[in-house]
Amino acid sequence: MAKDLNDADISADRVRKHVETIVREIPHRAAGSQNGRRMAEYSRDALLADGIENVRIHELPAVVSFPREAEFTILSEGGRRIEANTLGHSTETGPDGIEGELVYVGSGAFSDYEGLDVTGKIILTELSYSPARHEKQRIAAMMGAVGAVMMNWGPPDNTAVPFGSVKPVWGNPTPENVHTEMATIPCIGIARIEGLALKDACAKGAVTCRFVTDVENGWRPVQITIGEIAADEGPESDDFVLLGGHQDSWPGEAATDNAAGNACMMELARILNANRSKLRRGVICGFWTAHETGTMAGSSWWADHEWARLRDHAVAYMQIDQPACIGTTTRWATASNAELKAFHQKIEDATLDGRDTTWRRSAKNGDASFFGLGIPMFHGEGSFTDQELKDSALATLGWWHHSIENRFDKLDWEWMQTHLEVYLAWMWELCTAPVLPFSFVPVAEQVTARLAELSEPGRAIDLQKAADAADRFGAAAAEFDQLSARWRDAFEKGQGNEDAAQILNRTMKRLSRILVPLQSSAIGKYGHDPYGYTPQTTMIPVLYDVPRLAELPEGEERWILRTRLVRDRNRVIDGLDEAARIIADARLVIDAQG
Repeated sequence: MAKDLNDADISADRVRKHVETIVREIPHRAAGSQNGRRMAEYSRDALLADGIENVRIHELPAVVSFPREAEFTILSEGGRRIEANTLGHSTETGPDGIEGELVYVGSGAFSDYEGLDVTGKIILTELSYSPARHEKQRIAAMMGAVGAVMMNWGPPDNTAVPFGSVKPVWGNPTPENVHTEMATIPCIGIARIEGLALKDACAKGAVTCRFVTDVENGWRPVQITIGEIAADEGPESDDFVLLGGHQDSWPGEAATDNAAGNACMMELARILNANRSKLRRGVICGFWTAHETGTMAGSSWWADHEWARLRDHAVAYMQIDQPACIGTTTRWATASNAELKAFHQKIEDATLDGRDTTWRRSAKNGDASFFGLGIPMFHGEGSFTDQELKDSALATLGWWHHSIENRFDKLDWEWMQTHLEVYLAWMWELCTAPVLPFSFVPVAEQVTARLAELSEPGRAIDLQKAADAADRFGAAAAEFDQLSARWRDAFEKGQGNEDAAQILNRTMKRLSRILVPLQSSAIGKYGHDPYGYTPQTTMIPVLYDVPRLAELPEGEERWILRTRLVRDRNRVIDGLDEAARIIADARLVIDAQG
């Protein structure tokens, strides 16, 4: 448990009561619906009831989707009907539907189409997260498919029919992407047991099918709830930690996704507010909406409209989505930007009773709407084992995810208590540490490793210049991490210097503003990459096409791509060198103070 806390009886029982009320009284909390509004009001009222005074509901217009059941017929099997759901933001087929040959394409990544011609055909794909549904749809359309059928994950006999969205645009569209990143083909979801049978049939011969979508896409008013807990007056009281999670949901109870996450946020806010006199930094709680059917329209709207404040004062972003699912008690998984890794793993080691832990680099999924701003983020929860994931077609969030089976019984309440204790320890450290617990050597190591991977194909754009910049930054980061550790130790001994702490913390925020977009964004500071965008699966997304450049023959296509990649290389060099200069300037100031 985090030290120095009063009233630290953080309670899974309180979380349970919130979840029971939400799933019973506000099922299907769709963005743009009456229940979506009621959920925003519930979040507001829960925070107010716990003494948090600065709470506001923001209403905004968003492109959302209301999909319904689809008609799916296997013509080559005598007109057999299969239960299906239209996926959110699917295009409408009209009453006659679309008809064609079904072609299985694995996970639906670019590499899965090698040797296949799906022009004018309907693809059958896994509903895994590599790539996400949105990217599967985008790739299928690029490959010439006229429709997509996505089979659920889970065990082979899973009969749950999935919900989901296929809109690639992150947040509301702009004039630049409204015609290029919105969904362009009709898409449906089916149960895994049915999908596997169709996969086998496709392997034996031609399978023809027809499906009809039923969906309403358009602009609706949607609501997010923002609660603020101010730190007492102090040198960094304007700074804050952002705590977020989506409050909209698919039909049914949606207990794990994300009633449980919202209830955890409410409980954490209660404890932190009761201890606000001890906070060095404040807390902003963002209950987002249009996550499911608007592709992060709520969080991206808030990021855009609070851009300057976030740039100057946000320290980190902690997201809670689907904590304490049943069956995940043997392992803990955290995803984060690398500068946060040592901080959160230290707390996990002290709290999780020797459980196995895993880590991966944060990518732009969930409500990760703050990468362009350069705010480091993290989230963690119980995880299935590798064997369990293998047996369930990589059902990382449970076989019931995004289906009517996502009910209250999918939550483990003893495990929830452990989640809360980890979450509170994370938040307390970020809100109270005199020197922020960030380390930048891990970032340098990731950048260096990625550039080494690209070194051979990168000869075409002289990527060695970027590698040299990474070395300079790595050396600076090592010195900076040592300096930060020295001052953390001084504060532990009661010998800290407030001026040094503020310089170090400002420097860490400035470094993140440069390094997070470099690690995680293709579009950069002021926009939002499409959801599940393939380059984002790699470190330094702007260099994703370097291997392709090396394979192209001399000619127009190569020259055009090379022009872009040279500029992207320059962006990498510039960012790394600027980060090294920021560190050098901070060291000079601190050294001058003695």
